[in-house]
Amino acid sequence: MSKIVKKKLTELGYNFVPEAYLQDQDEYVYRNRQFFADHTFRRLTDSEINCLVRQDNVASNWQDIWVTDHFLPEQIKNNRFYGMVRIGDMQEVYLEFRDLKLPCGIYNSTVISCDFGSTVAVHNVRYMSHFVVGSEVMLANINEMETSSSAKFGNGMLKRGDVEERRIRLELCNENGGRSVLPFDGMQAGDVFLWSRYRDDHVLQTRFQEMAEAHFCVEHGHYSEIGDRSVIKNTHTIKDVKIGTDAYIKGVNKLKNLTINSSSESFTQIGEGCELVNGIIGYGCRIFYGVKAVRFILSSNSQLKYGARLINSFLGDNSTISCCEVLNSLIFPAHEQHHNNSFLCASVVKGQSNMAAGATVGSNHNSRAADGEIVAGRGFWPGLCVSLKHNSRFAAYTLIVKGDFLHELDIKFPFCLVSNEVDTNRLVILPGYWFLYNMYALMRNTSKFQARDKRKFKNQYIEYDVLAPDTINEMFEAMREIEVAVGKTFSGEGVTPETWSANGRLHLLGEESLLGQPILLDNVEYSKRKVVLAKPREAYLVYRRMIRYYAALELIHALEASASSVDFWTDIAEIGGQREPFENIGGQLVPRQKLDNLLDQVRVGGVPSWHDMHAYYHEWSRAYPRDRFVHAVHALAEISGTSIGEWDDTFLQTLLTDALETKRWICAEIESARSKDYQNTFKQMLYDSYAEMEEVVGKLADNDFINKEKAALLDFERTVERLSHKL
Repeated sequence: MSKIVKKKLTELGYNFVPEAYLQDQDEYVYRNRQFFADHTFRRLTDSEINCLVRQDNVASNWQDIWVTDHFLPEQIKNNRFYGMVRIGDMQEVYLEFRDLKLPCGIYNSTVISCDFGSTVAVHNVRYMSHFVVGSEVMLANINEMETSSSAKFGNGMLKRGDVEERRIRLELCNENGGRSVLPFDGMQAGDVFLWSRYRDDHVLQTRFQEMAEAHFCVEHGHYSEIGDRSVIKNTHTIKDVKIGTDAYIKGVNKLKNLTINSSSESFTQIGEGCELVNGIIGYGCRIFYGVKAVRFILSSNSQLKYGARLINSFLGDNSTISCCEVLNSLIFPAHEQHHNNSFLCASVVKGQSNMAAGATVGSNHNSRAADGEIVAGRGFWPGLCVSLKHNSRFAAYTLIVKGDFLHELDIKFPFCLVSNEVDTNRLVILPGYWFLYNMYALMRNTSKFQARDKRKFKNQYIEYDVLAPDTINEMFEAMREIEVAVGKTFSGEGVTPETWSANGRLHLLGEESLLGQPILLDNVEYSKRKVVLAKPREAYLVYRRMIRYYAALELIHALEASASSVDFWTDIAEIGGQREPFENIGGQLVPRQKLDNLLDQVRVGGVPSWHDMHAYYHEWSRAYPRDRFVHAVHALAEISGTSIGEWDDTFLQTLLTDALETKRWICAEIESARSKDYQNTFKQMLYDSYAEMEEVVGKLADNDFINKEKAALLDFERTVERLSHKL
């Protein structure tokens, strides 16, 4: 049964903090820190009290109503005041936001122990308890606004006296909760990724939790906040919220236990029918039309729309989910997921990803227990009506063709196409598919994601280029897999993998045909059916070509920046070591050695908080161009089979020539891939003429991306010519 307690009316608005938690200080200590008033407050005069009473205002104690010398009692009508209330400067003005126009003042509201900044407009707030409201805020038609003394505002903290069961955790990456983390305001995808890994390292896990708890104040008495110039209207319930400046909230069903970051440069909007509980929302977010989110973090400049469900999940910057359901997932920046029946569960998706209509990644029928895990590299794209099984792993830019994949998969080939060959019951892997058949879509990714990056404070270098240390390293691994598969096919059993690899390399780089028998792959699918490697030579050669092209671009940038070729070669000669593995932490690429060194510091207490951890992210971002350049140099040495010490001007001249040829090929493939849509007679059949089709879909000659690539090719040709003279 409900437990309803009766207390004296004169106590309403007081004793917000239980006496046991006051710690020898009054209950207003944190409230006073939150309310940054730049003017002096005074008590009401007798004439002001009489005016307020005539205007149907009631107070439990008029001596606890505090105002400034710019107080206009005529703008306070039909209200109930309880506890201490402070009202900032007032003016004879109205506030206007879009079509909403409200006279300043407080009207038809019940206010319990709240603070108001200057020139606010509060209308028809039926119940408002323990809020600090900024200046020029508009509140209209709100049913309930309340705050508990133990409010946590979406953070995974415990207040003094709380039990562990009350702590909010995000149960990410795995449905059983074994990778859960404590959310906190300012948490980044890299934080979540690192914390959700290394679960057998108990020292590191303990330090991660201590670093999170360093952000929190365990004392009771913090009020909910509404920042300057925020507008809230036609909303039902708001409880335990911290809202930044310039936010716009309308028609919301429920906001509870939230931090909503917003600023004048990057304001957040929340719209009709939304219910958001136990979460943290980044700057510049848009949440509209029936969204349900529980135990979540939504990073900056991301969107939830049209009934999206985000539960026990982290969604990275510059992402959009509409209509779909996402559970127990960690998603890096620049994720796109639309259409009503897309479903993503218990996964780590490393950004720049797209979930097609009907795709199902995880559901309980996949095993006899809760869903396990799926880890997918950048550019992950499960196609229409794809169904995948846990546990599975996918290399960067894996495209999966429509179909039910009934077994666990380990796809090590970046830029590949994965498909079921239903009539023969075989799995077919086509490595390098994007380079070979859809260059337009692939190369458009880089500029597309850069244009969508609306972060005002780009403190972290998010890698959007399809050719980067992570994808290059995966290409090297994929080439090794192709060599072994080809060598095993033509050499037979009974030899070592090293011999298979060497023999496979000879076949792949030779002239003899690889046709005649299928090239089969091992350890790709957890089943007894065959896994076929399609077009091994074409894939192998395009991997080699793109690795050289990646390295050439880096060396060209370095040569351009060098005062002379002597300085350039001196720099190259000083590079030692070998090609390093890189880790993708939240969209940022970092050499694994740097990450391991930082984790060692964390273990011994050298990193006090996650904010201090972010300083290392920023340092890595500044160092990344150099790290990428060094990686490219080692990649070139490895793919060319020559040591760095053997390089000279002739070597570099050949590299420039090859890079220009590859750039021309890429540009031609981009236009060719897009032109297929104009040459397809089935696509033309719905138009009366070719001219009508161009009017509807636009002319190929006017394609902005293709024209930019052609212009970039001309610039590249001039650059190569200029650098050739520099050598």
